[in-house]
Amino acid sequence: MFDLDNWREVWATLRANRMRTFLTAFGVFWGILMLMLMLGFGSSIQSGSKRQMKGMATNLLFCWGQSTTEAFDGLPPGRAVQFDTDDIQILRKLPAIEYLAPRLQLGGWMNNFLVSYESKNGTFTVMADYPELKHIIAFEYEVGRFINERDITEARKVAVLGPAVRDQLFGVGVDPVGKYVKISGVYFEVVGVTKTLRSGQMGDRDANTLWVPFTTLKTSFNMGDRVGFFALTAKPGTDGPELERQVREALSRHHHVSPTDQLAIGSFNMFVMFGKFETFFSVLWWVSWIVGGATLAAGVIGVSNIMLITVKERTKEIGVRKALGATPMSIVAMIMKESIVLTALAGIIGVTVGVGFLSIADMVLGGEGGVGMTTGILAPALILGGLFLIGRAVVRLIMWNKKSVMRSTLIGIFMIFAGAIVFGIAAGTGAMQGHPLDSPMGPPEVGLSTVMIAMTVLVVAGAFGGIMPAAHAASIRPIEALRAE
Repeated sequence: MFDLDNWREVWATLRANRMRTFLTAFGVFWGILMLMLMLGFGSSIQSGSKRQMKGMATNLLFCWGQSTTEAFDGLPPGRAVQFDTDDIQILRKLPAIEYLAPRLQLGGWMNNFLVSYESKNGTFTVMADYPELKHIIAFEYEVGRFINERDITEARKVAVLGPAVRDQLFGVGVDPVGKYVKISGVYFEVVGVTKTLRSGQMGDRDANTLWVPFTTLKTSFNMGDRVGFFALTAKPGTDGPELERQVREALSRHHHVSPTDQLAIGSFNMFVMFGKFETFFSVLWWVSWIVGGATLAAGVIGVSNIMLITVKERTKEIGVRKALGATPMSIVAMIMKESIVLTALAGIIGVTVGVGFLSIADMVLGGEGGVGMTTGILAPALILGGLFLIGRAVVRLIMWNKKSVMRSTLIGIFMIFAGAIVFGIAAGTGAMQGHPLDSPMGPPEVGLSTVMIAMTVLVVAGAFGGIMPAAHAASIRPIEALRAE
């Protein structure tokens, strides 16, 4: 099995018809490359979507009032449904709700207000919230804290700033805790600066928001008993659609809305959306394996066909081998070695090129700073490959075989420099903390286990691809083979 002469013979056979070997190997190379890219960019879509929703509870439900479309209980259609503070107590009685966060925006939805500090000012979103919001939308804190129960009870005039608000009013990196900002003529003491975990449009909105106690906004700006909308989470084990039905039913009953009026109260159920996302990603994973695997199988079938042609061309050689005492098993091993070597080499090159493409995409789309897994593979691979080529050139020089010494040396040096450049770019990308690329796609990654499975499947497929040609070669009778033209 590990006879060096046998492997040299395999290599010589493959080199004897280089164009045929190249075209056959290209089918396998293309199959594994497509599989790598499809799995990589499938993971990119998945990680990008999860990054966009990072920091939000997956068992989340939003509800807001709209306009009635049906007459009910003696009231005409077209009425505006306006939530109030009585709804808070009604919803708190529902046993399936874990956290309830009534929310109210100063000026109404999508309206910003003038906020100033000394001579600096800007327009930002001002939200009135309860402490429960931190369990629904997760924040990290650069300094200070979020709204607490005492702020609510005493209606304190305190504010929590998003990082973009702090940067514009106080300056980048300045600690504003203890200072006062003016919101529409009313002074609020800064008690904290958040650091949003979300990205994209939602992350930008968090960065440009101020949070104040719900009770303070009502008294300071004469908001009455209004509630803009509700954000709530379900207790573990609760069915999302059932909770949505219970919430809508309770609110409809309080605001005299027809049970069949589905447009009077708007809702957004994260349960359903996350379920759809999980289904989509599962289907995408299977499609990637099916399409990539089919392409790879086509390449392996091509290997099997070419090996059959090779056996036919080498019929006389096989007959001579058998006449000289070669066993059928040795003939089978010879053909299968050629098939496995051809398939494995093409697969390794395909994996390497696929990792290269994914590394480039990783640095472009990663956006989180640091070196991604694919980048961490590519740079060492280039450097080790370069060292290997230089080492091979040195061995050839020592053995007085000067063929390709200069070429191997130059290629090896180039690969080492390329690996160093990849490391440099990755390190530079990692230094850009706080400036992620705002992309809907995340860093494309293919797990090491997936690569190992693909390579194992490739080698096994190469062995199966060689079984038919090898069996045909073993069945050749020496006398008939020597007569063959």
